[in-house]
Amino acid sequence: MKFAVIVFPGSNCDRDLLWAVKEISKQDAEYVRHDATSLAGYDGVLLPGGFSYGDYLRCGAIARFSAIMPEVIRFAAEGKPVFGTCNGFQILTEAGLLPGVLKKNESLKFVCKTVKLKVTNAATNFTSQYKQGEEIFLPIAHGEGNYYCDAATLAKLKKNNQIVFTYEDENPNGSLENIAGIINERGNVLGMMPHPERAVEELLGSASGIKFFQSMVENYRKVTSNG
Repeated sequence: MKFAVIVFPGSNCDRDLLWAVKEISKQDAEYVRHDATSLAGYDGVLLPGGFSYGDYLRCGAIARFSAIMPEVIRFAAEGKPVFGTCNGFQILTEAGLLPGVLKKNESLKFVCKTVKLKVTNAATNFTSQYKQGEEIFLPIAHGEGNYYCDAATLAKLKKNNQIVFTYEDENPNGSLENIAGIINERGNVLGMMPHPERAVEELLGSASGIKFFQSMVENYRKVTSNG
């Protein structure tokens, strides 16, 4: 499986994603610049964390208009896997690929720590290697991770089982319903504030993120082998 790691001005988790995919998951991956206009030849797209365009206006608001984004939107429309972590999640909401918004943390402070999460939907192409309800530990590092959506959108997320990760024990940013990560209705675009790519080796304090990338690879293999 070949991944494109999109690099925006201000991205700082692109190397973490590349490491998780190439060195840990043993898959092919390349950086793709924000000003590129093609994703031909790639099987998955990863949007990293960081501070794209300095987080001016709103987090992800400028990155959404980068030259590569029409290709990311096309890629998603074709049903191919797209994952965004932290700033990548913010960009996905700004681009309309995921519902809702990420507001400033309720504390109005930047939060950097490891948090406990629950896998609330283990039946996705991103979480199939986890057990339903499994508790995992992933790091967060953000100032605007407070997920919010209106009542109608929340009802739809619940009805379609689109809430994939929730915060356990504590809600570090004030997110609605403790939401830490969601997936689109089609099931091929996932965004989350925590960083699975920063938790792929026990040396880092947790290896809970390995199963995330293993899930993507395994489900891709199933699709290609059946095709």
